[in-house]
Amino acid sequence: MLAQFPMYDHPGVRAETDAFWAEIRDRLRETGIDAPETLTRSDDLHAEWHSPDLLFGQACGLPFRVELHQKVALIGTLDYGLPDIPPGHYNSVFVARRDDPRSRLEEFDGAVLAFNDRHSQSGWGTACEAPLCFRVGPETGSHRDAAIAIAEGRADIAALDAISWRLIQAHTDLAEPLKTLGMSGHSPGQALITAFPQHLPSLRSAIREGIAALPAASREALGIRAFLQTSPSDYLAVPNPPSPEAYAVVAA
Repeated sequence: MLAQFPMYDHPGVRAETDAFWAEIRDRLRETGIDAPETLTRSDDLHAEWHSPDLLFGQACGLPFRVELHQKVALIGTLDYGLPDIPPGHYNSVFVARRDDPRSRLEEFDGAVLAFNDRHSQSGWGTACEAPLCFRVGPETGSHRDAAIAIAEGRADIAALDAISWRLIQAHTDLAEPLKTLGMSGHSPGQALITAFPQHLPSLRSAIREGIAALPAASREALGIRAFLQTSPSDYLAVPNPPSPEAYAVVAA
């Protein structure tokens, strides 16, 4: 079996992430489930999401609704306590260089967009939902690298997952040359998934109990407030964005 928890696995909270998994792992083992000792960390998230050995995983809502909902069981999602949106949802913050003379999001119509990944709801999907058109810029591989692309002048604007942005602000200096322009709409949070639907009750209980068992400082560092059971229909209700190539043709 394998377990992964990749979406907010920032080095600044690596110890707290491992502690959270340990709490879940030990409770699963108490029910007879052979939960792995440690989290798997690799660059091939798609292979892990499709693995028949996936006991516990975390996937962005976009790949979940495009394909994964037909292949894995949905455990639920975590509430990260983001302001002004429903529990268990998340959104993105639009950022630009601090010295850019434009101060309002609508002034960035036609601006060059950096985005983390074409399969990302927070970086690509929310940008496509914005009420203006961007020029497609670098696909950077991470929200961190999208922020760097803005700071270095390789793009004008990016939509960064609000939870990732919170971690960037807390643990790096990458936010210093940037400013915020506004927030995107919200959608269901990162999907917790498993290839073992027979273990759903145990997984949900272990996650709830694991959150409660974490020290308050660890919960605060991770930003986790609660576990919420969600339905695939919550994710499937969100429109799928076009590919960057198709978007570029329409926006031209």
